[in-house]
Amino acid sequence: MTLDPVHFEGIARLARRIDHGTDERDRRAFAETVWERFLDPLVHEGRTLVDPLGDQARQLVDCEDVALRDRPFPTEHGLDAGTINPTTFKNGLVIDVAQAAMSATPSDLDLHRSRTVVATVHSNDETATVHEEWDRFDEGYSRSRAVKVPPLPRFAEGVVHALALYLAESEHAREHGDDVEDLLVLDGPLYPRGLLRWADQHPDLADFLLEDPRPTTVLENYVRLVEDFVDRDVPLVGFVKNPATRVITRTLKEKDGDAPWTDDSALFTRLLERGEYVDDVDGERWERDTSALTYTNWFRSRGGVDRPLSVEGDALGVDRRLDREAYEVTFFVVYDPRDDLCYRIEAPYAFTKDPEIRERLTMQLLQDVAVAHGPPTIVEKADELARIGRSEKASLRETLEERFDAAQDRSYDDHRWEDQPY
Repeated sequence: MTLDPVHFEGIARLARRIDHGTDERDRRAFAETVWERFLDPLVHEGRTLVDPLGDQARQLVDCEDVALRDRPFPTEHGLDAGTINPTTFKNGLVIDVAQAAMSATPSDLDLHRSRTVVATVHSNDETATVHEEWDRFDEGYSRSRAVKVPPLPRFAEGVVHALALYLAESEHAREHGDDVEDLLVLDGPLYPRGLLRWADQHPDLADFLLEDPRPTTVLENYVRLVEDFVDRDVPLVGFVKNPATRVITRTLKEKDGDAPWTDDSALFTRLLERGEYVDDVDGERWERDTSALTYTNWFRSRGGVDRPLSVEGDALGVDRRLDREAYEVTFFVVYDPRDDLCYRIEAPYAFTKDPEIRERLTMQLLQDVAVAHGPPTIVEKADELARIGRSEKASLRETLEERFDAAQDRSYDDHRWEDQPY
């Protein structure tokens, strides 16, 4: 049922009762101050959290021009993992199933066929057992594994989801790493950000990270992946579609008590958006220039969830075979004015310390965004291969119900939305 016009107007009138604070012009001016005074480097309590690689700069490139350039990396591979989402059964089991897939340009049908499937299982029943050995299926093209996690009732769904997702992705990346000849693009951050964030959330999760081998094994996969690619001199990057880091904005609030942005992405949007104020019937309005992609230089990040893989971090106890700084997260931000969206591209310092490689990676990803009008096509292709559709999720859950002889523990919302379209 839609809103009647009178009800719509009543809700809209609420906006008149809200003072949104600082004028937008002032916010843009403050963003410029942050750029000029705080990021070269960003230091807090004696620690360098963010610092530029090379000169700090904002640049732009015409969307059509960059789309027509020769590609710095002739071939690309993408990697993604999808899950059925955590599912709770009435017998107390909580399960998530993830499958990872790798895409290639030019296409590689055998590679596209391969999958790594991981099921993570949580149970409060100490007698429940799981056979955790790897198993091959689909004529050897794919493999699967089930993993049991220890009792963590408050965090069961989050733990089974993160472990299934990251274990499937990292195992698939390592198994097919040698197939990548020029560049690997992960769909998401360079390291398992969701897992690394646990240490800050609750003592129980922090203890789980330290005491249980499973999270460490997952992180070790990513560390070894970086080492494998460094050994072969083949770069890899993480393409973050929805960057939500808060290292800069949180530090600004702690230092000066003032940062009007919800996260770093909102700050970079203000810094990279180009346009001008023009006269309108209701006064001045901002008119965005959509002709060019804008982007920052590369930065090194040692704050927040990037700290464990920095020279100051302990990497959850994972042994690092290269110099510690080789694993550090570096990133640059690209802003696409056509959709008013920011993307964050991450890469290990082992590659970005070289100015030539930084430039090649920058141009490759800018071209990808310009051509795809969004995330790189290779990433979307991997997402399509790894995605588990709604009908498939429902069928898998029904199969699991039969296998466990236990119904899914459903809520009213499950019933309400089960027949709704995407």
